[in-house]
Amino acid sequence: MANDSYGAASGAARWDLDEVVHQLRVSREATHNIRHQRRVRELPSRAELVQILEGLAAALFPTHYGRPNLTDESIDYFVGDTLNTMLDRLNEQVRRGLQFGAVVAESEEEQTQAAHAITKAFAASLPQIRALVVSDVQAAYAGDPAATSIAEILLCYPGMVAILHYRLAHSLHKLGAPFIARIVSDIAHSRTGIDIHPAAQIGASFFIDHGTGVVIGETTIIGERVRLYQHVTLGAKRFPADESGNLIKGAPRHPIVEDDVVIYAGATVLGRITIGAGSTVGGNVWLTQSVPPNSNVSQAQMRSDCEGDTSKE
Repeated sequence: MANDSYGAASGAARWDLDEVVHQLRVSREATHNIRHQRRVRELPSRAELVQILEGLAAALFPTHYGRPNLTDESIDYFVGDTLNTMLDRLNEQVRRGLQFGAVVAESEEEQTQAAHAITKAFAASLPQIRALVVSDVQAAYAGDPAATSIAEILLCYPGMVAILHYRLAHSLHKLGAPFIARIVSDIAHSRTGIDIHPAAQIGASFFIDHGTGVVIGETTIIGERVRLYQHVTLGAKRFPADESGNLIKGAPRHPIVEDDVVIYAGATVLGRITIGAGSTVGGNVWLTQSVPPNSNVSQAQMRSDCEGDTSKE
């Protein structure tokens, strides 16, 4: 211990750490203070949320993500015990996340009560979330000739992992825990390379094939039975600002994709435009104008449109 103390002391002197630590404090507390409402708060734990997500996935699909040896007699006990543990842990993360919202409760008691209400409502939404995820799995099985089983899709398809995380995050976002929802979506992004904002609205039977590089922005609205391929972007064309030049948060700026649309690899769809029901958008298309239902948009068609009448723009 004496040698350790000596090493620390000599290191501090060698690097002039007293001054460095002091200047970092000045930066934190005064010149470059970026703390939310300038107060120290305990942040949610990303590592904890990773474990919670694994537990919630196991509760929704016990033999796929939980324990493969479960029986009809033991499965409900496993689900109940897993949910009880994970919801307790989620409740604490939601409580921490509520400290970083636009409006923060005045007292710890109010934050605790709000977190409990959100977590309880989230628990009640789990059967509906599972029904949506099952519709997504079935869409993947029906839409991919390479899929050999439901188990393969749940265990091997990154798009399925991203959609499952999105469904959980979207519920948390709607219920009033947007900070936690964003962390959940970023965990999915890190795992799969698919970036879905939790505020996006996505209907049932959604399928992302391959998936890497897919981006779905905050105000995107996607109907039912929509299929996306890798490197598709549903993004914003421009960002509206107020009179002071500050970006307006939450303004609708991403596409509306109606039912039964297919968007192929590399397509970029930007702005608050509508892709009509039953349409197909070809690979590598750059699309910034609405198209009517049952359209077939390809690169050749877009070039033809640009060379001819421009009144549509």
